[in-house]
Formats: sequence, structure tokens, C-alpha cells
Amino acid sequence: MIELVVVAVLGALAWFWLDSLKTREIAIAAAKRACDTDAVQLLDDTVAMASIRLARNPNGQVSLRRFYRFEFSDTGDNRRGGMVLMLGSAVENVRLENMWMV
Repeated sequence: MIELVVVAVLGALAWFWLDSLKTREIAIAAAKRACDTDAVQLLDDTVAMASIRLARNPNGQVSLRRFYRFEFSDTGDNRRGGMVLMLGSAVENVRLENMWMV
């Protein structure tokens, strides 16, 4: 019985890791699109997870809501902050400084 629990826990951890990688790639693409739209440069070509919590999606199902932070530059010699908000694997919002986009 204990082996079954260990296998289930390892399976859940593997699912969470793979789902997080997929969601992170979607967040990077959203950040790149937002930066291209505003003609700014996405620095380091990556995002970093800031927080994760449970939330309900529009269908009422429990999903993971993830906040990713990234940095961009509008002049090439400064760093400004941005954030991508994900619900499950869907982009909810992208923020560059004081502006929210969908």
C-alpha cells in the first residue's frame, strides 16, 4: 500500500513539474508579444515565478493561478518590471509597468 502512495505522489510531482514548464513557456511567449507590441525589449528572454495559488476558472473548476515577473527595457539602458498572470495554462493579463493588456 505504501508503494502505491509513493508512486501517486511521484506522479503528482512529475505532472506539476511538466505543467509548470508548459505554463512558463506560454508566459514567456505572452511577455515577448507584449514587449513587441509596445516596442520594448524583453530582458533575459525569460520570466520568473513570483507566486502560485489556487483559483477558480470561468467554469468553476479549481486551477492554479501563477504570477510571473519579467524585466524589459524601453531605452536599452534601464530595467523596468512587468508581470504575466496565468490561470491554468491560459494568459489572464500581461502588465508592463502601469499598463494592463489582455
